[in-house]
Amino acid sequence: MPSATHLQEKQAVVSEIKAKLDRASAAVVIDYIGINVAQADAMRKKLREAGVDYKVYKNTLMKRAIEGTPFASLGESLSGPSAFAFGFEDAVAPARALDGIMKDFKKMEFKAGVIEGSLYDAEGLKQIASLPTKDELIARFMGSIQSPVGKLVRTFKAVADAMEDGSLGSGKPAEAAPAADAEEAKPDAAPVAEAEAAPAEEPAAEDKTDAAEAEAAPAEAPATDDKAEAVDAAAKSDEQAE
Repeated sequence: MPSATHLQEKQAVVSEIKAKLDRASAAVVIDYIGINVAQADAMRKKLREAGVDYKVYKNTLMKRAIEGTPFASLGESLSGPSAFAFGFEDAVAPARALDGIMKDFKKMEFKAGVIEGSLYDAEGLKQIASLPTKDELIARFMGSIQSPVGKLVRTFKAVADAMEDGSLGSGKPAEAAPAADAEEAKPDAAPVAEAEAAPAEEPAAEDKTDAAEAEAAPAEAPATDDKAEAVDAAAKSDEQAE
């Protein structure tokens, strides 16, 4: 029979696993056979840098710890040597980090994993591992929204520059304005022609007046001569009477 101390040690390990599962958004199980001590240490370092908690537990203790939790479906994969990676802030981090390490060492294999309540097999974990990181998603999103914003800023700058140098509004519509003015100026051409023709008509009127005066003058002249003859005749008659 196991001693009380041994049972306490097992219970402590189960409690440790439960505490991790309570905070975890993902738990991945791998077959870690094939790596040496140096590789295991390098793997743990990379996983820590990725924010992943990695540890080897006995399958029996893990099965006891996952009972009644969202990770209970991992029980079917708990056979043979197993190591466990827990992700907390980034649910994809365990699968992504382990996938990179496996490619570097060309050893170890995925068994199964539960990510945000969903169970994935080995192939599913590889697909999850290929997803971009949160920072990459944010960078892509920012890049997608900055492109139209950049175009809008360049448009505003072009308008501002055009207003500053006075070239805004100097395009084709503005160039057509003089033609419109010329069209509006056409009705004024007739008065100008009349004004130019007016001096020609005025001399004609003066000529008529002079001609009339000239015609009237001879008619008045005979009348004046007749009076003079009458005066002479009267004078002669007075002389004869004397």
